[in-house]
Amino acid sequence: MTHNKKIKLDEVDFKLIQEYTEDSRQSLRKMAKKIGVAVTTVQEHTRKLERLGIINGYSAIIDYEKLGYGLTSISEVSVSKGKVVEVEEAMAKIPETVAVYDVSGSTDIISIARFRTKEELNKHIKKVLALPFVEKTNTHLVLATVKERNIF
Repeated sequence: MTHNKKIKLDEVDFKLIQEYTEDSRQSLRKMAKKIGVAVTTVQEHTRKLERLGIINGYSAIIDYEKLGYGLTSISEVSVSKGKVVEVEEAMAKIPETVAVYDVSGSTDIISIARFRTKEELNKHIKKVLALPFVEKTNTHLVLATVKERNIF
C-alpha cells in the first residue's frame, strides 16, 4: 500500500522556483542575494526540489518564430472506440507536436504544434487525421500569442 505524502514547500522553495523559471542560468550566489538567503540555503533547497521531482531539468526558452517556426496550431481531436491513449502516444511521436493534452469536454485531445510553412501544417493535419481511431479534428491557427509562460 502506497501513501501519497503531501509535499511541503516553504517560501524559499517558491521563490527559488520563480527564479529558476525566470533564468535558470543565473548563479546560486545571485539567487541567494535576490531572495535574501545564504548560498548554502539555495543549494539545499535546489537539491530538495530536484529530489522531489519538482525541478526535472533546466532548459532554455526558445523563440520559435526567430527559428522560422512562425505558425502555431491548436488542434482538438475526437477519438473513437476508447482509443485515446493510443492516439495520444502516436501524436506525441510526430516531430512538430509540442504538447498533447488529454482533456474533458466535447473533444478527447488537444494538441499544440509548430510549423515553418502552411504546407507543413497541412501535412501535419492530414497525418493526424490518418491515425487509426481519429474521428475528426478541429484545428485553430494561432494569430498572436498574448501570454505563454510558466505560472511562476
